[in-house]
Amino acid sequence: MNTDETRIGNSDAPVRENPGSSVAENSPTGRWLGRISYADALALQEEIVARKRADSALPDELLLLEHEPVYTIGRTPNQSSLRGAAHLPHPLFPVNRGGQATYHGPGQLVGYPIIDLRRYEQDLHRYLRWIEDVLIELLAGYEVAAQTRTGLTGVWVEDRKIASIGVGVRQWITMHGFALNVSGDLSAFDAIVPCGIANVTITSIERESGHAIPLEEVGCRAGKLITSRLGELAKQIAPASA
Repeated sequence: MNTDETRIGNSDAPVRENPGSSVAENSPTGRWLGRISYADALALQEEIVARKRADSALPDELLLLEHEPVYTIGRTPNQSSLRGAAHLPHPLFPVNRGGQATYHGPGQLVGYPIIDLRRYEQDLHRYLRWIEDVLIELLAGYEVAAQTRTGLTGVWVEDRKIASIGVGVRQWITMHGFALNVSGDLSAFDAIVPCGIANVTITSIERESGHAIPLEEVGCRAGKLITSRLGELAKQIAPASA
């Protein structure tokens, strides 16, 4: 696991952390972890969720990273999106999130918000739509016009999928999150039915914009945007009647 972390908060520039340090007290802030294995990232999520379940005063956290090549699939009896697992060129992890099979690998920004939704609106549907909106705004900053599609979770550029979302919740504490394709080889998606959607085309910021964008730069922007917009999840208080 890469222990050279970058903290991404509301400051103008990332601040280097010592290995193993926690996020800033003015949470939530993001931690750029670099490239790490799926198993290490999952163990870190589990550790943070366990701590937050034991102590509700702990701050929310946001892990930003890229994975070594790996396939994952959510908790579903329908495994058809794997097309059978024997042919897969990379390891497979069944995980406690929603959704069908997807691929994670170099050039893809993965974000794991670990948020106690009891502090906000306890509405998972709203949380998913919020992640989509944040990613659409992030992509607009790279002149990529993205949108959602009715009945499908994730973010799209016309009919091409650029970001996938799959979350898990334990006692209203979120884990897992989003995967945004930034650059690099997307051919690993060809071995599965991505997100269970037949004949879907997978795209990236690089393919749509024609520019290679450093992954850490996108991660830094994403971290600042997510932390600045988290208040949108707060409970809506109805105005007092006259």
